[in-house]
Amino acid sequence: MRQKGYKAVFFSVIFGWVLIVALATSCLSQQAYPTKYIDLLITMAPGASVDLTERMLAHKAEKFLGQKLVITNNGAGASAVGIAIGANKPPDGYHIIGCSSTGLVRVPHFRDVPYKLDDVVPIMHFAAPVLTSFVVRSDSPWKSVKDLVEYARKNPGKIKYSTLGIGSPMHMAMEYIGKQEGVAWTHVPYQGTMPAFTAMLGGHVQVQLGSGECVPYIKEGTVRLLANVGERRVKNFPDVPTLIELGYDYFNESVFMFAAPKGTPQPIVDKLDNAFHQAMADPEFTALVAKLELETTYRNSADTKKYLEAANARIGRLVKELKMPKETEEKK
Repeated sequence: MRQKGYKAVFFSVIFGWVLIVALATSCLSQQAYPTKYIDLLITMAPGASVDLTERMLAHKAEKFLGQKLVITNNGAGASAVGIAIGANKPPDGYHIIGCSSTGLVRVPHFRDVPYKLDDVVPIMHFAAPVLTSFVVRSDSPWKSVKDLVEYARKNPGKIKYSTLGIGSPMHMAMEYIGKQEGVAWTHVPYQGTMPAFTAMLGGHVQVQLGSGECVPYIKEGTVRLLANVGERRVKNFPDVPTLIELGYDYFNESVFMFAAPKGTPQPIVDKLDNAFHQAMADPEFTALVAKLELETTYRNSADTKKYLEAANARIGRLVKELKMPKETEEKK
């Protein structure tokens, strides 16, 4: 009996040591993350506000992570293609997604996409647009949104407008105005705001709705800012009204954010969140945000998830109210 007791104690001690070693190894493994470079897929075309800010924030976060973030872009489908690719990557912390909320809570209401909101876990969000630009070339005859609407009413189908894609806040804005005014215009989606803006500069479309990348062109007089689709007037263009002020109950509600594939361990998500959050304080980053007419806003992973779920419900109700049908994305 005594021998059996000794054996039981012996095996208990051995099991205890094995458990301690396993836990220690697990903790060391978590503490060591990341041990190699991290792939960041930005779901907007190069040169867009999302791309510019996420590139810089990723670069600034490297010193807090101790590893390099390797960046690629895929701006197709108003970010839906990139999100679909990123959501199917291994949930190991070495594959993350840079996007705006558009591809998660707007695009799926307009197009069939191969993912759901909960196929990704938000890491954090870091900025929101103040300026969502509604621009025409400065040599165009339209000095206001009212001028454009009156022209479109007299010339059905003649006005073409470009955006970064179907389901984007910019697309919704123009369709909202069209429904309110009873006018018809043609949406030409592009794979990013810069290609959409270039199309307007080249005369392929008459109107473009984008973001802060057009600011230098506004200041030099190449394009005319007719309205801001943001919630309030922009400090650098105080005379330009918002759509709300013009009588349209709509504004761009979106955030710039990072996400990871569903199943990414929470300690890894928290470490990424912390690194990006610390990087937001970098003076070079804050200067870029101001230049692009954005504002820094922050929610952690859990709060960003709550925001996205609420925004998804709000936008879904608006789409139903406007009776906006699902569409098929044009390839550019």
